[in-house]
Amino acid sequence: MAECKSCGNYVAKENQICNKCYQSDGDCDDPISSHTKNNTTVSCEWLLQNLNNKHLILLDASPKNNKSGLTSDVSNKHIPNSRYFDLVNDFSDTTAEFPNTFPSTEQFNANCQKLGINQDSIIVVYDNLGIYTSPRVWWMFQTMGHQDVYVLDGGLPEWIRNQYATVDFLSESSGLGNFKGVKNTYNIKSFEFIQTFGLDASIHLVDARSKGRFEGTTPEPREGLKSGAIPYSTNIPFQEVLDGGKLKSKQQLAAIFKDVINRDHPIVFSCGSGLTACVLLLAAKHIDIDDVAIYDGSWTEWATKNNLTN
Repeated sequence: MAECKSCGNYVAKENQICNKCYQSDGDCDDPISSHTKNNTTVSCEWLLQNLNNKHLILLDASPKNNKSGLTSDVSNKHIPNSRYFDLVNDFSDTTAEFPNTFPSTEQFNANCQKLGINQDSIIVVYDNLGIYTSPRVWWMFQTMGHQDVYVLDGGLPEWIRNQYATVDFLSESSGLGNFKGVKNTYNIKSFEFIQTFGLDASIHLVDARSKGRFEGTTPEPREGLKSGAIPYSTNIPFQEVLDGGKLKSKQQLAAIFKDVINRDHPIVFSCGSGLTACVLLLAAKHIDIDDVAIYDGSWTEWATKNNLTN
């Protein structure tokens, strides 16, 4: 082990900084803290140090495919001790009309227990695209009342760039966990809510899709849907808050969000189906923007119910 070059806390390698210094852009004022509380992300260095912590649950949320046209160079590799978080089949309401719909409390809790997740688990979630699906999982746990959950900044690609070990298999739970969450419905906005409050400017609605899809100049990847935007919404493509698959600095994020921050108005993030909207929400929470939520149905639901079809 070596010492953090900023605060002196233990890190994995020479010339590295600890996770709290990383989160605070090199200004760690409490080097003996747990280096996790009140953070949205953890670094690969922190994860390496805590990989064998008995309370740690490591979740691989890598997607099988995506609507953003992204590809991974590290498919079929996993961080040791990872369990697969099946966002599509186990943690979405598969009976719903629209993709990625938040599941029932009973479904979420039961599948968490199958993964061996407990009430006192420290959850770290990652994906093989850097930061893509992992924020959705992070937000879901937050919504279910579990605060000890973090996104691995940079995900699997960053882990591999650090030359840390990988395996070609996923781990299984040794038994049922006792996780029991309670859904905070304030975090999840409906079509009716957007109709009522989004169109009178009492909320800030921010769309995470590409500029072309938002402006209607690029086709939607979902067959039959027109591209375009919900009235009065603004556009911050989710890639704008990332740099090399990691969150940008807090100063850069503050500059990106400065035009939509209004402490008197909540921010609701949307995208195509509620997935990359969570990347923006993660970035907002990272700089302490608290009154935020997700329009779960997003453009797919809005366009469908408003007959914006080809």
